[in-house]
Amino acid sequence: MQEGDAIESRAGGCGCVGSRVEPDAAKSFVPSHYHITEVGRLQKDFIDCGGTIRSLASCLLQIWVADDTDHRLQTSKLATIMDVAGAVLKSDELPVEVEYEEGVISQYPVAGVEATPAGLLFYLGTKHTACLAPDKCGVDGGGCC
Repeated sequence: MQEGDAIESRAGGCGCVGSRVEPDAAKSFVPSHYHITEVGRLQKDFIDCGGTIRSLASCLLQIWVADDTDHRLQTSKLATIMDVAGAVLKSDELPVEVEYEEGVISQYPVAGVEATPAGLLFYLGTKHTACLAPDKCGVDGGGCC
């Protein structure tokens, strides 16, 4: 990332971290003075409605925007934060999600990264709920659980 990077969310379900604000009304950016307040490993162990035990792990970057509009997260600072977080993350193969509050707290999986002259753009996807065992619980034939 470059100094002054921002997070963008698109109405179509994608978003980016980038250093420019596009005039397109279908896009909105997190202000460039955001902070990364947490880097963590999330572990979710659960049983789905079909009785299968499942486990998911991810790296979560929490983004927060304060009133200090002169703040900019330098690339070197983010690299240092990620190096320190390595002890908690325990793997560099985890999927990455961004947590951001804009009215409600939401988590966005990082769906892709693009190198641009202005810096790196991180495209954010969306998360959805679904039945994980439709063959076992009959969701196609009349309902789940």
